[in-house]
Amino acid sequence: MSPAEEERSLPLPERWPRASKFALSACAATVAELVTFPLDLTKTRLQIQGEAAAGPAVPYRGMVRTAAGIVQEEGVWKLWQGATPAVYRHIVYSGVRMVTYEHLRDSVFGRAEGESFSLWKAVVGGVSAGAIGQFFASPTDLVKVQMQMEGKRKLEGKPLRFRGVHHAFLKILSEGGVRGLWAGWVPNVQRAALVNMGDLTTYDTVKHFLLLNTTLVDNSVTHSVSSACSGLVAAVLGTPADVVKTRIMNQPRDKQGRGLLYKSSMDCLIQTVQGEGFMSLYKGFIPTWMRMAPWSLVFWLTYEQIRRLCGVTSF
Repeated sequence: MSPAEEERSLPLPERWPRASKFALSACAATVAELVTFPLDLTKTRLQIQGEAAAGPAVPYRGMVRTAAGIVQEEGVWKLWQGATPAVYRHIVYSGVRMVTYEHLRDSVFGRAEGESFSLWKAVVGGVSAGAIGQFFASPTDLVKVQMQMEGKRKLEGKPLRFRGVHHAFLKILSEGGVRGLWAGWVPNVQRAALVNMGDLTTYDTVKHFLLLNTTLVDNSVTHSVSSACSGLVAAVLGTPADVVKTRIMNQPRDKQGRGLLYKSSMDCLIQTVQGEGFMSLYKGFIPTWMRMAPWSLVFWLTYEQIRRLCGVTSF
């Protein structure tokens, strides 16, 4: 058998390992995103409430009342408003971050199977993977945030800005150019770096700590414990940057695509703290955590099982 024929006879995960891992992580992320998306919508609405420059004050209704209000005022399916760009975002974001992290961990830092891994290397890998993945996915995140606010605009009697996902992309592109698609990318990348330091780093560190130092084996129990820890740490680290990112992405813009409310992420941070207090940076923390915990659980369990079924080694 010639080398070319031998290569073609190999399973897809062995022929194209990175492409296969990208596809598997995208599938797992899509499942997790659709299951937990209503909590993301609730979180976004909570983060916008009380924004000084956004207009008349809106009562703080809390997570449950906000979600119930969306159902009563807009309909139950509005809990998935913006789900399509969110799925697009996670196909890009999760695929890139997972492939990048594994490449850094295994090829750059040279972690051997069954050995401990330095925490600082895991942190560098998680931060780098999150930042790179989110930069590529930032346009889809921008569309997701703006479409999530369309139901609120309709209730306020304001005209809808977009007819759908593709119209949103085209309108943002026509108004702000290519750079407009990356509006808010700095806080977006900052948030993703922090979230991934909590998510990827914590999951990888906790999982391999349990495997090396306890009687637990590489199964769903270990994956569940590791994902629970990763969801909590990611929410604590990422919520402040998420609040800033959401407000910058949702602000109105001039014809040149420049924000009318905030000059930068630091300006948004300062205005938010001065106008609403430090704890305003943790608006939406409960739904963020309540989303990240089940998101991490669904994603990691699905991802690990898909890898196993497809003959790819455990993460």
